[in-house]
Amino acid sequence: MTTEARRKWSTFAWTALSYIVVFLLVFPVLWMALTGFKTEIAAISVPPILFFQPTLDQFLLAIQGGFGAYLFNSVVAALVSTAIALVLGIPAAYAMVFHMPTKSSNDMLFFVLSTRFMPFAAILVPIYVIVTRLNLLDNLFVLIVIYTAMNLPLIIWMARSYFLELPKEVLEGAWLDGCTTFQTIVRIVVPMAAPGLTAAALLAIIFAWNDFFFAVTLTYTNSPTLPIMVAAFTSNEGLFLAKVSALATLIILVPVAIGIYAQRYLVQGLTGGALK
Repeated sequence: MTTEARRKWSTFAWTALSYIVVFLLVFPVLWMALTGFKTEIAAISVPPILFFQPTLDQFLLAIQGGFGAYLFNSVVAALVSTAIALVLGIPAAYAMVFHMPTKSSNDMLFFVLSTRFMPFAAILVPIYVIVTRLNLLDNLFVLIVIYTAMNLPLIIWMARSYFLELPKEVLEGAWLDGCTTFQTIVRIVVPMAAPGLTAAALLAIIFAWNDFFFAVTLTYTNSPTLPIMVAAFTSNEGLFLAKVSALATLIILVPVAIGIYAQRYLVQGLTGGALK
């Protein structure tokens, strides 16, 4: 086999493997969305029914079951916690990169990331005790604080990685022009690191949006999020598969839409460049 033939075969093999991996990742999501258009009987049929009369009944039941309130809580908790994490994390990363010795910066980063590696189950009981003593159970403010603390290490880590790649000439020029630290961050650092900060914010929103562990423990009726609504479709009679699939399909629409928007923004930011 010639070198050209091996190259073509290698390209074909990697392309085929990529399509297989994409199919394995996307197929469960597509099957879930398809199940949402079935009746409960059709959803649990064995073997599965591939050709059926689609219905929107399950989606309507999901929306009529208080979907708006759950959606509001999820949106507020995800967006507010991400915004606070960005406001706190960007200056922290800036200080690590430009105002701390390398060794001290690395030690601080390791300490910050170590808080993210801690199993959630290990801190759940202390958090529950503190929240109970403060009489803040079933309060959306608690989820915002927890999600902020949960995502802050991620924001700092990703922001620091991007700040390390920034050309110091531009920052030195801003300092010589008399820019304060706040002006340098807002006018220079954030626009130049926008692709990385956007990716970090997207991941933070998704982590907060998908959280079930803290939400199911610390909320009841006043501030439950969408993952709690999914769990509510389980009863003594079993799992309402079609309703759960319909609701889960509605829930993932928001992360998918954010991902599409962020992808366009990331491409624009990466191809636009930081320097003219």
